[in-house]
Amino acid sequence: MRIITTVSTLASAAVAALLYMPVALLAQSEDVTFHKDIEPILQRSCQSCHRDGGAGPMPLVTFEQVAPYAGLIEYKTGLRDRAGAMPPWYMEKNIGIQDYKDDPSLNDEELAAISTWARTGTPKGDIADAPEPLVFDDSIKWRAGEPDLVVVMDDITKLAGTADWWGEIPSAPTGLTEDRYVKSVEVIEVNDVPSAGTGRETVGGRYIFHHMIWATAQMDENGERVPGLSIPWPVHEVGRNADIFDEEAGRLLKAGSWIVSDSVHLHSNGVDTVGHLEVGFRFHDKDYKPKYQNAFIGLGNGVDISIQGSKKDQELHAYTVLEQHTKVITFEPHLHAPGERMCLEAIWGYTVETLSCVGYDHNWVRGYPYAEDAAPLLPKGTILHIVGYMNNTESNPNVPDPRNWQGSGNRSVTNMFIDLGIRVTMTDEQFYEAMEERRQSLNLGPNDHVIGCPLCGAPLVAPLADVEGNAETAASDDD
Repeated sequence: MRIITTVSTLASAAVAALLYMPVALLAQSEDVTFHKDIEPILQRSCQSCHRDGGAGPMPLVTFEQVAPYAGLIEYKTGLRDRAGAMPPWYMEKNIGIQDYKDDPSLNDEELAAISTWARTGTPKGDIADAPEPLVFDDSIKWRAGEPDLVVVMDDITKLAGTADWWGEIPSAPTGLTEDRYVKSVEVIEVNDVPSAGTGRETVGGRYIFHHMIWATAQMDENGERVPGLSIPWPVHEVGRNADIFDEEAGRLLKAGSWIVSDSVHLHSNGVDTVGHLEVGFRFHDKDYKPKYQNAFIGLGNGVDISIQGSKKDQELHAYTVLEQHTKVITFEPHLHAPGERMCLEAIWGYTVETLSCVGYDHNWVRGYPYAEDAAPLLPKGTILHIVGYMNNTESNPNVPDPRNWQGSGNRSVTNMFIDLGIRVTMTDEQFYEAMEERRQSLNLGPNDHVIGCPLCGAPLVAPLADVEGNAETAASDDD
C-alpha cells in the first residue's frame, strides 16, 4: 500500500548527526560556500524581511552582512519547528500532511548546508556562483498582491511600559458600492517604529497590535450595527500571513459594509508608538459565483482552561463533529504565551489520523494553507480533534512567571486554545467530485491511502441512484 504524503524527507537522525559532526569531518565534505549554497537559501526564505528597510533586525544580503551571524543563523534555522525558529514556519516535517502553499521552510539538505558553512569558516566562494541579487520594491507592502480595496483603521497610541489593553476600536467604512467576492484578505500594522525595531524582547517585537477579531457589518442611520448581518473574517494576529480563500469559495463583502471589532489586543513594545491596521481585499471578477459554502466551525476552548504552574507538556483537548462534508483549507493554531505546539487530528470510523502538527510561537502566529491536492477532504460524521501542548516553565521565554497557575482569558498571560483555520462545506455531489479529482491528480489506486482523505481510496463509494433500485439489487444479492 502506498502512503501519499506528496513530499519526501531525509531521516531526521541522519540530519542530527550531520549538524553535530566534528569540524574536521565537515571540512572533508564537499565545499559549501556562501555564493553557491547559502545565498540562494537566504534569497528564498530570509531576505524579504532581513534587508535594509525590511522588518528583520539585521540585513542578510551580502557576504559581509551574513558571515558574522553564521552561528546565530545555524542555531535559529536548526530550531526548525519551535518558537524562535527562522524562517517563522513551524510545521513539523515528520508527521501528517507536508504540502502547503507559500512554504518558506528549509529542507534537511539546506539545514545541513548552513551548519557545514557556519562550522567550516564561512567560506565566501566564487562570485561567479552567486545568484542574481533580488530587487525589492518597498512601496509594495502586501504579500498576497496589491489589493483592490484598502481600508485604513484609526490611529491608536500605545505608551511605553503601559499594561496590555483589550477592547473595542472605532469601526471603519469600506466604501464599497457593490457586493464583491473576496479571493484574499491581508491585515498589516503600520506604525512609527523604525524598521530596526525597539530592541526589546516583547510579544510581537516592534508591533503594538497582537490580534484583532473582526467582522464586516451593516450600520444603520444612527451608526449602530444592524443585528444579524455581520460576516466574520480570519483573525488578524501579529506576524500573520495573508489569508487566501479557496478558489471555489470566495467570501462575500457586502456593499456599504463597515469593519467592526470589539476584540483588539494591544501591548507595549517598549517605546511610545502610534500605529494602525490596514485591511487589504483582493476581489474575484464581478461575475464570480462561489461553488462551496464557507463553514464557521467552532473548534477549541476559551472557557475552562487550567494550566498548572512550573509544569511542561500539559495537554488540552477539544473536539467537534462535522455535520457536512468538509474541505479544510488552512490549519491555524491559536494559543497564548504558554502554548508550545498544536496537532490537528481526524477520526473517521476506526481511523485516527494526524493531519498536521505545528510548533507555536506567540510572536509569529501563522496560518498554514494546504496545497490544493493535500487539503483534507473529510466526510460528514468525521470528528476533528485538536491537542494543545502547554509549557508553563522557565524554559518558555514568553511566560513572565511560570510559578503562577493560568486560566482562560484574553491577555497573553491567560489562555485560549482554538483552531482558527478556514474550512468549506460540500454537498454529496461536490464531495464525490472532489475525491475523484484527487484520485486522478495523485494517480491513486484502490490500495493507496492519502492523508486527510479517508474515502479517496474507495472509488466505488458514490451516491446511490435510487432507494427502490438499491433495494432490488440488495435482494438479488441475497438470493
